[in-house]
Amino acid sequence: MSFLNLHMYTLAAPLVGAMLLFAVGRFGRRLVTPLVFAALSLSLAASVLVFLEVLTAGPFSYTVGNWEAPYGIELVVDHLGSLMNLLIASVALTACVSSLRRSSAELPERRHQFFTLYLILIAGLHGLALTGDAFNLYVLLEITSITTYGLIALGKGRAPLSSFNYIVMGSIGACFYLLGIGYLYILTGTLNMADLHRIIPLLDGRGAALATAFAFLMVGLWIKMAFFPLHVWLPNAYTDMPDGAAVLIAPLMTKVTVFLMIRVMFSIFSPVYEFIQHVAVQQIIVGVAAVGIVCASAMALGQKDLRRMLTYIIIAEVGYMVGGLWLANAKGMTGAILHIVNDALMTLCLFLAAAAIAHRTGALGFERLGGLYRRMPLTMAAFTVGALSMIGVPPTCGFFSKWYLLLGGIEAGQWLYVGALLFSSLVNAVLFFRIIEIAYFRTPAEDGPVHEPGKGPRREAPQALLQPLVVTAAALIGVGLATGPLVERVIRFALPVGY
Repeated sequence: MSFLNLHMYTLAAPLVGAMLLFAVGRFGRRLVTPLVFAALSLSLAASVLVFLEVLTAGPFSYTVGNWEAPYGIELVVDHLGSLMNLLIASVALTACVSSLRRSSAELPERRHQFFTLYLILIAGLHGLALTGDAFNLYVLLEITSITTYGLIALGKGRAPLSSFNYIVMGSIGACFYLLGIGYLYILTGTLNMADLHRIIPLLDGRGAALATAFAFLMVGLWIKMAFFPLHVWLPNAYTDMPDGAAVLIAPLMTKVTVFLMIRVMFSIFSPVYEFIQHVAVQQIIVGVAAVGIVCASAMALGQKDLRRMLTYIIIAEVGYMVGGLWLANAKGMTGAILHIVNDALMTLCLFLAAAAIAHRTGALGFERLGGLYRRMPLTMAAFTVGALSMIGVPPTCGFFSKWYLLLGGIEAGQWLYVGALLFSSLVNAVLFFRIIEIAYFRTPAEDGPVHEPGKGPRREAPQALLQPLVVTAAALIGVGLATGPLVERVIRFALPVGY
């Protein structure tokens, strides 16, 4: 084992773990927990070592099976890819602690199937963070999508229908992306990202075909990430899926797809193509992102279920990141990349809190949240940290990425986008303080009509749900305080040359 191939263990560990789990999980249910923990722990350890190696020695590439690029599949381990690898591994291991407990209650007879899909999804996400091949990116994107469809369909009630709607929209997005790759292959004769990046500027006289390819790629990824107004599949899918799946899928899927958009924009195409040759398109996309932020925030105001409210916040957050990237300046792109990390952690914290609350109350309707600060003080304290970070209160990490995005919007003169960010933050304050008011001042029906502080049963979440929640809440503050080194040592190397 060396640093030249250690990154392979980040995706091989969960993949091999999935194969073993599917083979023996049906006959030895006690093996589910140790297999899942072993696979994800090895993946996280490898991700940490690779990340540290990139920080000290710089990026490197790896050709699978010694088939040299552009004929073989190349894996690229750079600052942004190694950061995403570390984020995926950290979120996956933290979320699985909660998932193991919740799946015991939700899917007692199908846990090995659930975690087989779970581990394959994580392996696919790691592959997406590493691949340097445009078609391999499509294959891995479909692997992650198919496993996500299955995890959602394991839910109860309307979950199979929500999964089907996701399949329809996800397949449309995949077709758009594949058509874009097909156009690029016809134009260039290669699928290697570095080769595409070198050849595309030389394609004189083929502007219409190239623009068509780029448009197909962007629309396909926008559908996958639920960018407004292509978001219609997400609220039902994320609301109806099992809690054990939600704590992994909600923090990672949209954020990884935003990362893929960065790869397409800067590793296949270039800022010159997107921001100089197509200035009008750039302005339109920032405007659509601003409208999406406002509309998704407004829709969140009308929800009466905690998890459904959080899904609309996710849609608004996608607008944050897409708009920030298309501001075409260093501050905006820095804020967008930083927000990928921050939003993944914030969403993880809030969905872990939702899973803990659902475990005790049985539902997440607002009417069931009364008295939670008295009954579940540690859970609600962690939820409050996540809420403050989502609003953008320092020193939580959400403040710093929003600050960069605001500075980028002001520098670009995109006042509609700046106004949308401020409006969304105010709406988030209203949303979360409404939850806090219900959970602190209102009394659940079984405790009587009058709230008496200090009285009533204290029924904190189980340790398997509480511990990852507290760790994630602490990480929101820790990452916020570490924003400076993160930007200077990692994110600035992820920006395109000249920014």
